[in-house]
Amino acid sequence: MDASLALEAQLHAEIEQLRTQFPRTQELYREVCVLLFFRHDITPTANRLYQLVKKGSMSAPAEALTRFWATLRDKSRVRIEHPDLPAELQSATGELAAALWTRAVDMAQDQLAAGQLESQRSVADAQARQTQAEAERDQVRQQLTGSAAALDGAQTRITELDQALAVSGAAVTTLQEQVRLAQQGEHQLQRALEAARHDFASELDKLRADGALAQERLKAAETRALLEIDRERQAAARLQKELDAANRKAEQGGTRHRDDVQKLQGQLGNLRQQVGVLEGKLDALRTANARYIDEAAQAREQRDQLALSLTPVAAKRQVSTAKRAAERTTGPRTSSAATRKSPRVRKS
Repeated sequence: MDASLALEAQLHAEIEQLRTQFPRTQELYREVCVLLFFRHDITPTANRLYQLVKKGSMSAPAEALTRFWATLRDKSRVRIEHPDLPAELQSATGELAAALWTRAVDMAQDQLAAGQLESQRSVADAQARQTQAEAERDQVRQQLTGSAAALDGAQTRITELDQALAVSGAAVTTLQEQVRLAQQGEHQLQRALEAARHDFASELDKLRADGALAQERLKAAETRALLEIDRERQAAARLQKELDAANRKAEQGGTRHRDDVQKLQGQLGNLRQQVGVLEGKLDALRTANARYIDEAAQAREQRDQLALSLTPVAAKRQVSTAKRAAERTTGPRTSSAATRKSPRVRKS
C-alpha cells in the first residue's frame, strides 16, 4: 500500500511539471500517456488519464489515447530490407511482423481491460451487498431499541447479517485476489512486449550492419571498375598510336594498304564504343546501391568479356601486314624503325 501511495504521489508531481510545459489539453494527455507507458510500465486508459489530469471533457483523454496507440503502432512497425530479398517479400515480411505486433498488443489490451472490468463489477456488487447488509443490520438494531421482547429475534437477525457480511467479505477477498492475478498477467504481457521490442531492435541493428557492409562492397566494386576502365583507356591509346604508325607506313606503301588501315580504324571505333559502354555501366552501378551484388557480378563478367574482346590479335596481324608492305616499299631502314616504334600490348 505504501508503494502504491508513493507511486501515486510521484505521478501527480510529474504531471504537475508537465502541466507547465504543455498547456494544451491534447499535448498534456499525450505526454501523460508516454509517462505512464514508458517510464512507469502502466497501460494508460481513458478513465485513468482523466483521474490524473482532470482537464477537458471525457472525450479528450479517449481521443489522446487513440492517437497515442496509433502513433506507437506506426513507430513499432518493422521494415525488413535486405539486398538478397525481392521487394515484394520485403514488404510482406514487414507487414506481417507489424500485424503480429499490433495483434499481440490489441489482444493483451482487450484481455486486460475485460479482466479489470469484470473484477471491478464483482467488487462493486460485493460492496453493494455489504452496504445493504450493514444498512439492514443498523435498521434492526434501531428497531431493537425499546423492544426487549424482540431482542432475541433481533440478535438472531444480527448474527445472520454478520454471517452474510462475512460471506461478502470473503467474496471481496476472492475478487481482490482475481484482480491481483489479472495485474500479474498484465506484467507478464508487458515483459513479453519488452522482449519483442528488444528482438526487433537487435534485428534492425543487424540489418543496418549488413547495409554498411554492402555499401563498402559497392565502393570497392566501383574502385575496381574505375581501374578497369582506366586500363582499357590506356590500351585504346596504345592501339591508337599503333594505328597512327601503321597509317604513316601504309601511306608510304601506296593505295593498296588503305583497306588494311580502314580495318584498323573500324577496330578502333569498336574499342571506343566498348569503352563508352563500360562508362555507361559504371554510371548505372553508382545509381544501383540496393542491388550491389548483382551489379558487381555483372561488372566482373563485363570486365572478363571486355578483356577477351580487347585482345588485339587481329590488330597485330594488320599491323604486321602493314609493316611487311612498308618494308617492301621503303627498304630495311624503315622496317627496323617500325620495329622499334611498335608498342607492346598488355593483356588485361
